[in-house]
Amino acid sequence: MAATDGVTSKELLEAQSHLWNHIFSFINSLSLKCALELGLFDAINNYKKPIPLNELAKTLSIPDARLQNFERFLRLLVHNGFLSQTSTDASIDSYTLTTNSVPLIKEKGQSITPFIELMLDETLLNPWQSLSAWFKTETPSTAFEMFHGTFIWEATGKMPEFGKLMREGLGSDSQSIIKVIMEDCGELFEGVKSLVEVAGGTGTMALRIKEKFPEVKCTVLDLPHMINAMEKSDQVEYVAGDMFEFIPPADMLILKWVCHGWSDEACITLLKRCKEAIPTQENGGKAIIIDKVMNTTDEIHPKLTETQLHFDIHMMVHTTGKQRTEKEWKKLFDEAGFKGYKIIPALGLRSIIEIYH
Repeated sequence: MAATDGVTSKELLEAQSHLWNHIFSFINSLSLKCALELGLFDAINNYKKPIPLNELAKTLSIPDARLQNFERFLRLLVHNGFLSQTSTDASIDSYTLTTNSVPLIKEKGQSITPFIELMLDETLLNPWQSLSAWFKTETPSTAFEMFHGTFIWEATGKMPEFGKLMREGLGSDSQSIIKVIMEDCGELFEGVKSLVEVAGGTGTMALRIKEKFPEVKCTVLDLPHMINAMEKSDQVEYVAGDMFEFIPPADMLILKWVCHGWSDEACITLLKRCKEAIPTQENGGKAIIIDKVMNTTDEIHPKLTETQLHFDIHMMVHTTGKQRTEKEWKKLFDEAGFKGYKIIPALGLRSIIEIYH
């Protein structure tokens, strides 16, 4: 019997509702982008107590003619868990932030706002319009390349504004993630005398590690146009080069969100360069990969699985890479000549993968 045989009216309406939720889910993303552009979360945070609707609108320079529209907009943010709403006896609505809003507040020093701005920029959104056409071709390698006429990593040099967004977006993510690593997994750095942040972008991780462990020599490796655009510190060494050709020798290498942007073949080449750059395990050498280890079932948490699947398709649209399961990671490590690995699931959706030879 076909799945459509015997469908009841109730089931059909439920299916329609399911479809509508998917059709309009973009509204959640773009509403969040709008809230950030308005400075809404910082404004509420700076008020230091529940802020009335009229006061919030005044702070954000929203005219009275838009007040009812703005209230409807806030209703969605409340529903999505970014704001909490209370009403006084006079029926005046006031708003406070929730825990979900903490990563959006600049004052906290861990804001991932630049990362959100990067992900929702038209440079990354437009290639989705080419996805169906891309599926029917053998070239180019990605929908991003089909739309923009250039590979994403080349685009960071050819499109200065996009390159700036990329550096700031990935840098903000590094800022938040390295804090967790140093606080919860500080033992990773025990005995390390030197490290290289591979494809370091802004060099945020290397700089934070240097501040925490001043005895460690820290180096950032990236493409010349990325190194040239960096705001540099005399505490860190900067090397312009191609990670597929050479990686400076060090006790530890850090690759945050690097492998997921490249094909298996490219990753094996990169991992071989990593192996050449570090000592053996017995001599204290290791590479640290910060990336997702895919779980394609809903056994752990359905929403986490959904996010992993979303991110996998995001990588497919924009890069030649993908999110990998533990089995797929192990295959890469084996083919690159590493003898062992350890997965530390300490970063929510992402894990720390320690590899050694």
